[in-house]
Amino acid sequence: MKLRLIIMNFLQFAVWGAYLTCMGTYLAKIGYADSIGVFYSAQGIASLFMPAIIGIIADRYIQAQKTYGICHLISATAMISLGIYGVNTGAEAQMSVMYPLYFLAIAFYMPSLSLSYSVAYNALEVNGMDTVKSYPPIRTFGTVGFIASMWAVDLLGFQDNANQFLVSGILGALLGFYAFSLPQCKINKSSGKKSFSEILGLDAFKLLKDSKMAIFMIFSALIGMCLQITNSFANPFITSFGDIDTFKDTFGVQHANILISLSQVAETLCILLIPFFLKKFGIKKVMLISMTAWVLRFGFFGLGDPGSGVWLFVLSCIVYGVAFDFFNISGSLYVNETTDSK
Repeated sequence: MKLRLIIMNFLQFAVWGAYLTCMGTYLAKIGYADSIGVFYSAQGIASLFMPAIIGIIADRYIQAQKTYGICHLISATAMISLGIYGVNTGAEAQMSVMYPLYFLAIAFYMPSLSLSYSVAYNALEVNGMDTVKSYPPIRTFGTVGFIASMWAVDLLGFQDNANQFLVSGILGALLGFYAFSLPQCKINKSSGKKSFSEILGLDAFKLLKDSKMAIFMIFSALIGMCLQITNSFANPFITSFGDIDTFKDTFGVQHANILISLSQVAETLCILLIPFFLKKFGIKKVMLISMTAWVLRFGFFGLGDPGSGVWLFVLSCIVYGVAFDFFNISGSLYVNETTDSK
């Protein structure tokens, strides 16, 4: 069962890794550099409502593993359609066609992230395994899948063209069909009645009455912006050095995705440091370390170049592991400790 869940997690994040870090380069190439932010914001917009809606369906009407598979098949269909359209139209691709297809794909992909946890936890519990001990090692293969997908798109020469969407869509279709073979999840038809605000999770906004939680949420939003900026513009920034003769043949310009993937490698390794840092410094100081790391992440990136300054890019990628992991995990622990289970 662990092997089956490893395959699921590998594909889950490989679907995302195929385009997440290089879509901006493709958009810039076909003349939509000013729309990069619009495309990446679709993830946030879709996440405001789709996970809640799909979660209700998986909880009460359609088994979670089937809902998970359906989400991936719909997302894959839209992504493959986007890829085919992009390949056939090249630089003549129209935003009015591309964006709706991309939004549809991402609208059904984002809920699959939370569903993947539900499906995995259910499978482990059904097989008598401890989810706390068994799941984290399985989840690391998600990051491995993300990195592998980044490398594949890079080495195949798809960073700056629509084939990256085809890779993502094909992987998504494979996962969609694979999901139906996973252990069945129970449907909770007897769950108590909930208000509309409870269903959508709007009750969580009551936490903002606490000034400490309000400050935490503000910083969480700001760090979320940092993450989106680095996902959206890191690849276009590095590849833009190709316009300068001195850098156009450097490894960084030619293989920006592989260079950026060091961030995900660092992310995986830095998870191992978190228990020590939490014990040594506590949650709040670890969050402060993360915020400082974000400053260094962008500082090193801004000062670096693909030539003699590539070491600054590498250092920026290493720091990213601390910036991303330390806040995500310590932040979740902070929320868990300062709020009740409701």
